[in-house]
Amino acid sequence: MTTGTFTAEARREASREGVAAIELLDGEKLVDMLERLELGLKPITTYEIDESFFKEFRG
Repeated sequence: MTTGTFTAEARREASREGVAAIELLDGEKLVDMLERLELGLKPITTYEIDESFFKEFRG
C-alpha cells in the first residue's frame, strides 16, 4: 500500500506467474475505496467559472 504510485517493476512482481498475486493499493485506488464506502471523507461542492456567461460584460 502506498499513497503514491507503484513502479513498473513493483507491478510486474505483484502479478508474476507461479506465485500468489499481490493486490497493490495506490493513493488513487485508496481514495476511490474510501469514497465508495464513505469513510473518512466529507463531500464538497466545487464550481468552475463559465467564461461564456461573462463575455457580454467585458469591455
